[in-house]
Amino acid sequence: METEKFDLIVIGGGPAGYVASIRAAQLGLKTACIEKRRTLGGTCLNVGCIPSKALLESSEHYIHAKTKLQKHGISVENVRLDLAQMMKRKEAVVRQLTNGIMGLFKKNGVTQVTGVGKLISVKESEKQVRVVSDSGERLLSAPRVLLATGSEPASLPFLPFDGKKILSSTEVLSLAEIPNHLVVIGGGVIGLEMGSVWLRLGAKVTVIEYMERILPTVDAQMANEVHKTLVKQGMEFKVATKCLGARTLESGELVVDLAEVASGAKSELSCDYVLVSTGRKPFSEGLGLEELGIKKDKAGRVEVDSHYQTAVPGVYAVGDLIAGPMLAHKAEEEGVAVVELMAGQAGHVNYNAIPNVVYTWPEFASVGLGEEELKAKGITEYKVGTFPFLANGRARSMEETDGIVKILSDVKTDRVLGVHIVGPRASELIAEATIAIEFDASAEDIARTCHAHPTLSEVVKEAALAVDRRAIHM
Repeated sequence: METEKFDLIVIGGGPAGYVASIRAAQLGLKTACIEKRRTLGGTCLNVGCIPSKALLESSEHYIHAKTKLQKHGISVENVRLDLAQMMKRKEAVVRQLTNGIMGLFKKNGVTQVTGVGKLISVKESEKQVRVVSDSGERLLSAPRVLLATGSEPASLPFLPFDGKKILSSTEVLSLAEIPNHLVVIGGGVIGLEMGSVWLRLGAKVTVIEYMERILPTVDAQMANEVHKTLVKQGMEFKVATKCLGARTLESGELVVDLAEVASGAKSELSCDYVLVSTGRKPFSEGLGLEELGIKKDKAGRVEVDSHYQTAVPGVYAVGDLIAGPMLAHKAEEEGVAVVELMAGQAGHVNYNAIPNVVYTWPEFASVGLGEEELKAKGITEYKVGTFPFLANGRARSMEETDGIVKILSDVKTDRVLGVHIVGPRASELIAEATIAIEFDASAEDIARTCHAHPTLSEVVKEAALAVDRRAIHM
């Protein structure tokens, strides 16, 4: 078998891998990107971020037409849901974007290799990767290999996925019918987003969360705001509750067994689908890592140094495969940074300025630290400024007044430590806050910056003013 030679081999064509491949090609490296799917974009584009956002957008339009247009003086009768068309649109969005990445590969001269890649040799000057696909095997070599294989849904040992009734985040994107009752195990990002989709489309949705609150890793006040808005929409919650498993009755009915964490008191829920959304795990099996001396931690994450290099020189890893938040944009930043470092440039990722978004409605977005995180780090001298969307002219005109902006800053320096937003278009508003943290801005910097009127962004300005108790409109 003839060996194909490259400057860099990237295993994985998701956000980390395809972005790294394009940047490497821009820097003059002959690059091959191996992806097991026939389409590029990884989980995010194929069965994650993009299809879920397409469904969230469609379901928002549907519920808006059913419940909100009348307030605007628009009467719509007999609003009808065409679920098959909604799914077709979702698939078209995915197809257009995956085709777009293929076009970018061609434009930049990246070689796309379809198949499953495995490291088989890590000699100092030449790493070898075997690629297996339906059409046979290929052997690639390069002085550098970047592992960017992402992550996969984590299953529960007592509630394994069956793809039919016990669903992962993949199957719940493509249901052919609206559930009568969807039980969601896990009150994190995926559970709340996909729960929101099916709730809007007419399902009863019950979220089961082991911890005492949903979104347990975010600022508690803001998690409570999200909880309140979702309850108002009809979503039901059982917090501090653990799932014991599920069973199918002779009638075909699915029953989920539950127990309260504190008391152990047991209960059960009847439903027709269960979404297990208790997190994701690194996709690090089958890459040949252990045999070649590449270390992994107990969670299966690949261990790397500050330049994303593993214990084997010339082998690197980024994205969901390594420590840190499992976010597509974090993975993209690391993909760019690692190849810039390979090329002798100063690649860098500021992990304090990685935004996080939950695409419920209203949306939740944050960057920096929450109050609980500050206290855990021993930072007790901080100021808090909050401002509600209720007092904002643009939010009023949109009939979208739920939510608040919360800004945390250092008492002595006024440097912004964290910004948290529950409200309409929070996913877009957070960009301003991310830039503020990137440039070590103060709350005063945001407060003194002119914001267009009337806009939702004025709520961010007012929250910054509120840090020093001088909000104008409250």
